[in-house]
Amino acid sequence: MNDTKHWSKRCLLLFRDHMQWSQEEEENAKEKAAENSLVKVQWEDQDKYEREASKYWNEFYKTHKNNFFKDRNWLFLEFPEILPEKRREELKREERSSEHKKINSTNSFSHKNEMFEEGEKYWKKNYGGGSTSVQGYVYNKKQAKSLTDNPQGENCGEELGRLESFPGSDATHRILEVGCGAGNSVFPILKVLCNTPGTFLYCCDFASGAVELVKSHSSYNSAWCSAFVHDVCDDALPYPFPDEILDVILLVFVLSTIHPDRMQGVVNRLAKLLKPGGMLLFRDYGRYDTAQLRFKKGHCLSENFYVRGDGTRVYFFTKDEVWNMFNLAGLTEVQNLVDRRLQVNRKKKVKMQRVWIQSKFQKPLLLSLNNPEETTKRHPYR
Repeated sequence: MNDTKHWSKRCLLLFRDHMQWSQEEEENAKEKAAENSLVKVQWEDQDKYEREASKYWNEFYKTHKNNFFKDRNWLFLEFPEILPEKRREELKREERSSEHKKINSTNSFSHKNEMFEEGEKYWKKNYGGGSTSVQGYVYNKKQAKSLTDNPQGENCGEELGRLESFPGSDATHRILEVGCGAGNSVFPILKVLCNTPGTFLYCCDFASGAVELVKSHSSYNSAWCSAFVHDVCDDALPYPFPDEILDVILLVFVLSTIHPDRMQGVVNRLAKLLKPGGMLLFRDYGRYDTAQLRFKKGHCLSENFYVRGDGTRVYFFTKDEVWNMFNLAGLTEVQNLVDRRLQVNRKKKVKMQRVWIQSKFQKPLLLSLNNPEETTKRHPYR
């Protein structure tokens, strides 16, 4: 197997992508996870970690501010769907130009270009080369004709006019990042959005301290971003925008912090926010990641769910679990893979087997195309 390798001179790290585990490595990982799960956290403490989850994350951001996590500048390579198609094409050309200059020195990011191509092919297959927009949704020509020929949709504009405006109401491409933290995804995205007319970014976190860090950042601008405090586990809490208006939801290393019993409800609610054809982009910890195997006894809350020393929690997924959750929410798989990487710190002589799940799920196009009465009940936004 030809592994992709690249070096970080600063950290003396060796990365190997697309790693395949041997049967022995898999068994060893299972044994370690089983061993550190033998002693469970007491029920009263588990209840405290659930009730006071926001407190622990607020303390985390109070301590670390925006210095703990690095900016996710890789987002547009892994998830080009974040941006409108035209802007994606521009970034793609820029990336090709950049890669051309580096071709003689490294091919370390070739796998990311392949994933970019995969996203572009999927988009063009389903929407490109004959797509059009109706009421802010993207359809192929046949589907658009079904809607525009429907006389019962004539009152839709009147309905829209009666609704109050909301942040980003004039945008044509809307993104929501759930669990924005200190803005390590927000600001790389905003850096591109400020040159992309018609786009708007919402970002939320249930830690008020994190949202304050985002709002106080010099790059924050309410003209194309709205940061707000929100607990996605509370279905009764309204969002500052209507359902079915989002083109993209970004869910990166967030779902793992939520109790497993509440995950499905969160995914179901988020799915309602997406436009038909909208995408939910997911990346999180995978089963038997080094972070899971390093837990000591007494930190396990339930199967594959742990509490860290600072009171924050983390779950480790399989791709089948991820597929089941998003499928039950009515979303369709575009991508769902296990990303295994070997990281070796030569200075510290530490070897880490990293495992992440990366997925893309899409909300199906309007089922009501064959049911005009249902179409008129919806309130799509431009």
